[in-house]
Parts: sequence; structure tokens; C-alpha cells
Amino acid sequence: MLYGAIEAGGTKFVCAVGNEKYETVDKISIETSQPEETFEQVINFFNKYSDEMTSIGIGSFGPINNDMNSSKYGYITNTPKLLWKDFDFLGTLKSSFNIPMYWTTDVNASANGEYHFGSGKDLTSIVYITIGTGVGGGAIQNGEYIGGASHPEMGHMIVHPYDDKAEKGICPYHDFCLEGLACGPAIEHRTGVKGKDLDSDSKEWDIEAYYIAQAVYNITYILRPERVILGGGVMHKEMLLEKVQLKYQELAGDYLEIDDIKKYIVLPELGDEAAIKGCYQLAERAISMK
Repeated sequence: MLYGAIEAGGTKFVCAVGNEKYETVDKISIETSQPEETFEQVINFFNKYSDEMTSIGIGSFGPINNDMNSSKYGYITNTPKLLWKDFDFLGTLKSSFNIPMYWTTDVNASANGEYHFGSGKDLTSIVYITIGTGVGGGAIQNGEYIGGASHPEMGHMIVHPYDDKAEKGICPYHDFCLEGLACGPAIEHRTGVKGKDLDSDSKEWDIEAYYIAQAVYNITYILRPERVILGGGVMHKEMLLEKVQLKYQELAGDYLEIDDIKKYIVLPELGDEAAIKGCYQLAERAISMK
């Protein structure tokens, strides 16, 4: 028995199959081009395992429609990747594989992986935030996602500009949202340099930490999770986590007591494997939901 997993990102799709111990048997990375080209490769990969694959867990870039009562359940909706706007992701996949599938966002899949197998495995509540090409967040409490009419859009919370001279962010929808100010392309927009190439002593990292710390502050005061996990490519900068922890303490003051800030705001344990591991678990869950 094998579980299928799809981490569908805006830049690449990672498709994998894993066994009952959530160990990866095979994996492939596919460039996210137009839907027809991308899905041809996705389907060809999973066809090799169609006799053994029992279900598929999917974490997709979005926004997505995850309302099971909607006629557009399983669609990618108002994405800036225009070729994928209103694309029937789940329906296209089900036309080739008539097996149970679990459909959620890519950041929810990562949150699920960390909750069950990584930095949140001994806890009942976590929030996972990814800061990369975009910014998103997923919240889990007692094994279930927190959401209502749809999935959260934590990347579009409004944050306070770093100073009075701060330019608007790069989000086309909001002037001062977290994604528009803190994502990787926003760093490059402000500095002319990709974050991975920016000097560690640049003031830019204090600005970045200020925006991320505001997000953790907002999440803490709204949801009070036991842990906030910060993932994504921007967080690969070695000293950034400590800057966020310190800035959070400045913002929070003494209002809420956090026992150990270094255990409260952390990096993912699973790294780039969080979403795939999470999708395996979601694939297993899909079987019981059919």
C-alpha cells in the first residue's frame, strides 16, 4: 500500500509516493508551467504506482476552494498565476485516479507535517507560517485545521510599516500586508538584492524581523497556540530567527508571559519535507473520509 503526495507550489510541483510508515519510495520535482503540461507529468508519475496507491494528499498554492459544498470545490481560485486561475485541480486529478483524495493548501500540508512529525509533534496546537515567494499560514488545534468559510489567509494580515518613510508593499491588493512587505520578492524590491545574497549585517533583516514578529504577535493574541513555526526560504537566513524572537518580545512587552521564547518561535524540524510528510498523513486520513 502506498500513499500519494502532491506539494503544488507556484514554482514547482513535488510529487511523491510513500509507504505506511510515511517513508518516501519515489519522488519527482516538476516545473509549474501551464496546467496541461504540468498535469501530464504529474499523472505520468503516479501512473507507475496506480495499482498500489490507495489515496492522495494534496497541498496546493492558492487561494483554493476547499468548501466541499461548493460547485467549485477543488479549484484553484483567484491566484496571480493567471494560467491557473479557476483551474479544476481536484477534478483533473480524479479523472485519472478514482481514489480518495484530501485537498488543502500547501501551507496547511506543511503545518500538518510539523504537527504530526516535526516541531509540533508533542503539542495540541500550532501555527505554521511560511515566508518565501509568498507568505501563508496554517493553524491546527487538536489535529484539525482552524478555518471557517475557507482557509485562512494569514499572509494578508495588515502590519505596521517599519517607519513613516516606508514604501507600500508589493501586494497588488493591499498596501501594507505581511506578504507584500515580508516575502522574498519584497526584500529584493526594497534592496535590489535577493535575500539569500543579502549581507547578514544588513539593516534589512531588522526590518524583516519587525514584520514577521508582528505576524507572530497577531497570531499569538488571536489564537494562543502552543508554538509558532516559521518556515520558507526567507527563514533560511541563519540569524533571522533570533531577531524575530527578540523583536516579538519588544512588541509584546509583559502582557502575555511566554515561558521560553526559543521554544515558542521555532524553525521547522522537517525542513523541505514537511509538506510531503503532511500529505502522506492526509492521504491516510482521506481513506477514512470517503
